[in-house]
Amino acid sequence: MTMRQDIHSSGIPVLCQSCEARHRGVCGALDAEQLAGLAKTSSRHNVEPGVELIGDAETVDNYSNLLSGVVKLTKSLSDGRQQIVGLQFAPDFLGRPFKAESAINAEAATAVSVCSFPKAAIERIMKESPELEHRLLKQTLNELDEARDWMVTLGRKSASEKVASFLLMIARNIDPALDPSAQSTSFDLPLIRADIADFLGLTIETVSRQLTRLRSDGVIRIENNREVTVDNLTRLQRRSGV
Repeated sequence: MTMRQDIHSSGIPVLCQSCEARHRGVCGALDAEQLAGLAKTSSRHNVEPGVELIGDAETVDNYSNLLSGVVKLTKSLSDGRQQIVGLQFAPDFLGRPFKAESAINAEAATAVSVCSFPKAAIERIMKESPELEHRLLKQTLNELDEARDWMVTLGRKSASEKVASFLLMIARNIDPALDPSAQSTSFDLPLIRADIADFLGLTIETVSRQLTRLRSDGVIRIENNREVTVDNLTRLQRRSGV
């Protein structure tokens, strides 16, 4: 009884009160009682860059909410070659409901914080909460739309437009608190040059050359090779071909 009072305040678990995923992510679909039940089985932990969160063809036992940081998604071929196929940002849901095994590899691209919970717990709540299913479906459809847009980027855009599109995607997604109407932002590149090249289907040299060009044209500023400042997002958007 004492533990219950320590964990909860006004019906919302302390673990969840300041959580971005509760407001903007899938947990926003849950009421106080459902949050309390999920909080009893959930745990938060920090993950260093390069650590695998979900393995390809791995049995799915847990799901997670991404609280901060960036996760890269990759697909592997039988000979070991890999392709980065997507990025996930807070407060995205990590995991593939209704499937026994993962079909993708998820790796921390930056230091990340996640809130994890057992697969059985979230699937039980899904049966009770149509709104939770709706939010998961909405995220899935958003990811589908983004994948289709990225197909256009990879298939039709120039190298310059690809790099600008990548920077614009990072700028819009890496900070959940960023005002959608904001015209300036700063961020650290979540991927090394080799991974950016892989993601964009370019060479490392081409990526570096296009970043230098954007910097020389005053579209971006770069410090310490990874700290990017965009003073005018509209100008960057124009360079992305949109």
